[in-house]
Amino acid sequence: MLRMEGVRKDHKHRGGIVRVLDNVDLEIDRGEYVSIVGQSGSGKSTLLLMLGGMLSPTRGRVIMGEDSLYDMSPKDRADLRKNELGFLFQTFNLVPYLTALENVQVPLLLRGVDGPDQARKAAGLLERVSLQDRVDHKPSELSVGQQQRVALARMLANDPPVILADEPTGNLDPETGAQILEFLEETNRQGRTVIMVTHDPVTADRASRKLRLHDGAVVPGERLP
Repeated sequence: MLRMEGVRKDHKHRGGIVRVLDNVDLEIDRGEYVSIVGQSGSGKSTLLLMLGGMLSPTRGRVIMGEDSLYDMSPKDRADLRKNELGFLFQTFNLVPYLTALENVQVPLLLRGVDGPDQARKAAGLLERVSLQDRVDHKPSELSVGQQQRVALARMLANDPPVILADEPTGNLDPETGAQILEFLEETNRQGRTVIMVTHDPVTADRASRKLRLHDGAVVPGERLP
């Protein structure tokens, strides 16, 4: 379970204070598929980064399971991210000088998985996203959609129970975007929690619950069919 309790986030801007999130209370149960929508600047990505343990609140608590993320040491929080969370971003964040296989191996390397096991699991994940014939290609040698599929395989490498996706289809053509959403839905059916930020109402409606942010506050969520 992920929970926010009275979370506020302020940024300093030109000598003043901009409130990005304002007293957010939020609860997401294990195994939910939640979309977060709202206008540009409403705080969607900020909220996602906080849930992922990457941006501390000005006030309030962010809780994962029994752990208050920002009361943990930086090392413990990094270990939790490594073991419990998977991230999928619009910009992919692939290492440009590594091959597709090597990019997928990175989280396995960080967890101390042996080299042969790294390569075997990474190859299997690339096959799962239909890139078995692109394992030796670097990001610059792949299409945008293929890069996102490498990022998806990398995200799944450590089998995270929680997936955080920030505009995962934003740079993709409709067909490739639909494939990425199908992969996310498949991982949710397998029991993972999926939290997705999107500006696209059609994409948002693929989730089972939709939360709307307005002026830094959460509008009561709606259940989707």
